[in-house]
Amino acid sequence: MEMESNTWDGYVDWKKKPAVKGHHGGMLAASFVLVVEVMENLAYLANASNLVLYLINHMHFSPSKAANHVTDFMGTAFLLALLGGFLSDAFFTTYQIYLISALIEFLGLVVLTVQARSSSLKPPECNPTGATVPCQQVNGPKAAMLFLGLYLVALGVGGIKGSLPSHGAEQFDDNTIKGRKQRSTFFNYFVCCLAIGALIAVTFVVWVEDNKGWEWGFGISTLTIILSIPVFLAGSRFYRNKIPSGSPLTTIFKVLIGAVLNNCIARSPSNAIVSMSLSPNDTDQQQQTVTKDLQEIETPSSSLKFLNNAAVNKPAYTFLQCSVKQVEDVKIVLKVLPIFGCTIMLNCCLAQLSTFSVQQASTMDRKIGSLKVPAASLPVFPVMFIIFLAPIYDHIIIPFARKATKSEMGVSHLQRIGIGLLLSIMAMAVAALVEIKRKRVVTRTSLDPKEPLPISFLWIAFQYLFLGSADLFTLAGLMEFFFTEAPANMKSLATSLSFASLAMGYYLSTVIVSIVNSTTGSSGNRGWLSGENLNHYHLERFYWLMCALSALNFLHYMFWANRYKYQSRGARG
Repeated sequence: MEMESNTWDGYVDWKKKPAVKGHHGGMLAASFVLVVEVMENLAYLANASNLVLYLINHMHFSPSKAANHVTDFMGTAFLLALLGGFLSDAFFTTYQIYLISALIEFLGLVVLTVQARSSSLKPPECNPTGATVPCQQVNGPKAAMLFLGLYLVALGVGGIKGSLPSHGAEQFDDNTIKGRKQRSTFFNYFVCCLAIGALIAVTFVVWVEDNKGWEWGFGISTLTIILSIPVFLAGSRFYRNKIPSGSPLTTIFKVLIGAVLNNCIARSPSNAIVSMSLSPNDTDQQQQTVTKDLQEIETPSSSLKFLNNAAVNKPAYTFLQCSVKQVEDVKIVLKVLPIFGCTIMLNCCLAQLSTFSVQQASTMDRKIGSLKVPAASLPVFPVMFIIFLAPIYDHIIIPFARKATKSEMGVSHLQRIGIGLLLSIMAMAVAALVEIKRKRVVTRTSLDPKEPLPISFLWIAFQYLFLGSADLFTLAGLMEFFFTEAPANMKSLATSLSFASLAMGYYLSTVIVSIVNSTTGSSGNRGWLSGENLNHYHLERFYWLMCALSALNFLHYMFWANRYKYQSRGARG
């Protein structure tokens, strides 16, 4: 009898030797990833959450331009997660990509720290007397230095977001119920660790930036990201690292192009779907490949039939020859894309937490007793709620749901995502109502725009709580959904779609702001999101628009979610 192998097939340790069962992988290995995520997100959000005020007060951008620059920066960082995920699947391990990306982010933060430290590298301060000399917006080499630092950080963050979640998820055995449950717990706590890092960032580091100077804030981020590297390396001997299996994009394009070109060839019995049988002339490697494919799939599925044309005996070009398994893998990727698309609108709503919501809070009374809370510390409300809710969800709600539904997951991935989308609709409605209340206070007072309004900033906390809850349900559900559903050679790329959705949401926010301003500002009228300061904006109308778009998006999501059929074990609720 053949004995079961003691090594993990397709995985190696950090020395590139076969990973050993019982020694590599598991919750211990993943715990290092969770600690690193706290540090990494602290370094990133410490600046991103307060960046809009830095650009307005120190680089002298207008509020709308500053908001767009922040959303562009954050959107680029999250979109580059696709690059990190692609490289992790194709050429490097997630272990290597994290180390490279952390160093790139470190270099970007060094550039930003140096600029914040030196007044000669920033535009002159505005005249405090309010003279006719306007504030000079940063330009030339100073602007180049600012954006060089920001986008080096974005490149590093993208690589980390594209590799770190899948690196942690790879530590669990997908072939056992225990492994799948532990992986689900990992994703819940990964979002919790995101929140812990954010909590430290938006409280302690933001306070330092507002009271000690931005050079200290950037400096703390720089120190944190460089210290995360030895913490990550400390878990090296426990990690199991998936061996790169070649470019997943090559497979995707090969199947898509093959399906199009082969469709032009007249179909005949001699050019049917490629046979999976073995031939005496096949090499050993070809026989092993076909045998493995036979074990996994024999005939193409009836869904997306057009792609089956890629797996014919006589393709238009020999290099476009595709196996049935490759075709089925690409079908899985295409089927998850509508779910991905439906989460973009939610992340567009989340973008407002880093822009207009911060500006709203900056006009309000931010005192709690004798303590004055920085406007950029408002995200403390959603992150504290996530930190509180994540363990309750994992240890109380999910076990109860498993017993009630008699299923492995309890609450399915798509159900979690749907709950998050519903909460985002409620969040935008609450945001609109709070802005109406704030504007009423503005009309009743004649204070200087620089003076805080007699209304507590805690009113803004309600929209943060709803959006924070939406983020917990959607982000954790989305990452686990993509990782579990994706083919084995595309898991990092698929998981990075969660952050690409965030990127597209931030970009969409920029587009919507621009469209709203250009549409509502025609015929000599002032746009909803333009004016001398936030009190001249019609932000409540913008929030109602976001609420309506979110509701339409939820209906769109329900259509695709009801049609989706899970590929993986245990994914269904």
